[in-house]
Amino acid sequence: MINLITTKDLKEGTSRGIEIDNNFLFAIKKDDLYHVYWNICPHIGTPLEWQEDQFLDDDGELIRCATHGALFEINSGKCLAGPCIGKKLHKIPFEISNDMITVKESDLKPPSRF
Repeated sequence: MINLITTKDLKEGTSRGIEIDNNFLFAIKKDDLYHVYWNICPHIGTPLEWQEDQFLDDDGELIRCATHGALFEINSGKCLAGPCIGKKLHKIPFEISNDMITVKESDLKPPSRF
């Protein structure tokens, strides 16, 4: 298992970018639930944030792509608005053990299509 971030480092309503061996991910804590996604917009494959650790819209209710303004549901990664409607962010399965969010090394292969 690969350690990504401690749960203590991810406060409610915040997001955090994570880089592991040149793989770019991000984690969100919303409504006491954690979510981990690839930091790849399904529209053209760009990173989602324009400022470090800024993956959420101004209200903290949706994930926002800074490139074209696409908006995604936090729970599902489904695009609700923007040029990639109908597509989804790629979620990464994870486990929490001893306050650490971890992933299997085999799950750290970027999606083949975005």
